[in-house]
Amino acid sequence: MDHVLTLIDADGGLDDAATTRIRSTLTDLGADTLSARWLAEGRAVDLPFTLLAPDQAEAAARRLLAGRPVDVIAQPAEHRRKMLLLADMDSTMVVGETLDELADFAGLKAEISAITARAMNGEIDFAGAFRERVGRLAGLSAACLEETFQRLDMMPGGPTLVATMKTAGAYTVLVSGGFRFFTGRVRERCGFDRDIGNDIEIADARLTGRVIEPIIDRGGKLQNLTAIAGERRLPLSLSLAVGDGANDLEMIDAAGLGVAFHAKPVVAAQARARVDYNDLTALLFAQGYREDEFVG
Repeated sequence: MDHVLTLIDADGGLDDAATTRIRSTLTDLGADTLSARWLAEGRAVDLPFTLLAPDQAEAAARRLLAGRPVDVIAQPAEHRRKMLLLADMDSTMVVGETLDELADFAGLKAEISAITARAMNGEIDFAGAFRERVGRLAGLSAACLEETFQRLDMMPGGPTLVATMKTAGAYTVLVSGGFRFFTGRVRERCGFDRDIGNDIEIADARLTGRVIEPIIDRGGKLQNLTAIAGERRLPLSLSLAVGDGANDLEMIDAAGLGVAFHAKPVVAAQARARVDYNDLTALLFAQGYREDEFVG
């Protein structure tokens, strides 16, 4: 079978009746199918198929599962397990936006969050919005950076995603339009091999409000994806990219498996695959990992 449809239920309520119904629907649409392969009982299952376009299989499954918290991903079976992971940080590997949380110490969280939301929705240029937000934090004590990091929660499933892929031989990279102060610490906490982020200027233990160019924006993320794949001598078909904002779209589009994770509407609408309900371990199920293969 040249394609696989993966169903991932956030409530763990999948059963044989549901998978049989979906398999029958795919057959009615002209597909050849194989029996369901459970990756985690009740939670995740693979349905191999051929002779049907992936978007048709996805649409049919979503119709049958409407109203249930089930993520549906259809993709080629070949090169399914990826050897390169590029992950966004804010609202992907960590809960929330680090720059917004930092702005809270300056009493500017609502103001900065509004700019962040517009940038993540693709309404305004990311690089310009980044310079503007950092500029408004001029004079803030650099000690607030560490205090902000201590407030952060890691996104559920993130460390397991990284550890499992690394154990299987993948190279893992955290790439962010946020501060390297945070990416370095999140890299250590989650176990990434490498982190890439933006540098800001600090003088006399305070933020100056200036950004050190170049800024990692949507083009920068794509460039890092292609450059690192080249360094590792890997085709893009063996890469996985995940993010939630408009500045992630180009790397998501270019990756072998690009996933919009609990994403902004513009990103969810354009991404080939999306995870709306589950945590980051859904990206392991999407690669065909069984739950008993998870690490950490």
